[in-house]
Amino acid sequence: MTTTTTAFRIHTVPDEVLHSARNSGADAFGTPVEHVTAEGDEPLRCCLRDARPGEEMILFGYEPPIPSSPYREIGAVLAHAEPCAGPDSLERYPPDWYGRPQVLRAYDHRGWIHAATTDHDGRHPEALIAALLAEPGVAQIHSRNRNWGCWMFTITRAE
Repeated sequence: MTTTTTAFRIHTVPDEVLHSARNSGADAFGTPVEHVTAEGDEPLRCCLRDARPGEEMILFGYEPPIPSSPYREIGAVLAHAEPCAGPDSLERYPPDWYGRPQVLRAYDHRGWIHAATTDHDGRHPEALIAALLAEPGVAQIHSRNRNWGCWMFTITRAE
């Protein structure tokens, strides 16, 4: 049996959004940023890893970019309170999140949810991502927390 993989790119919260939230004390919608101390294992959207106990974080509203459509939404995300180095790689699935159940929500070029959207148990995410990106009409995928529905990161085909 041959395993096919598709090169993909991970997209985190953009640096300019993080900079603005950290420095202005408000998210892009004017809602105050909340400062939180990590208990441990909270998913950080700046560096795509779990927080360690005691790390200082911010909690703020974020709207992942999709074309203007009825499916646009704002959700809470966590990031380091101070700038960090970011993820180790944007070409592979975040290592801390293997085994974390997620919903892979596929979107088409209009920003509408695509029928390929699926749930996964966190094992072998690259194979599932490759299958979703191979579906006709899938333009991007949002990895979302299964229990909370929060956006974790966006996935697109590598250029």
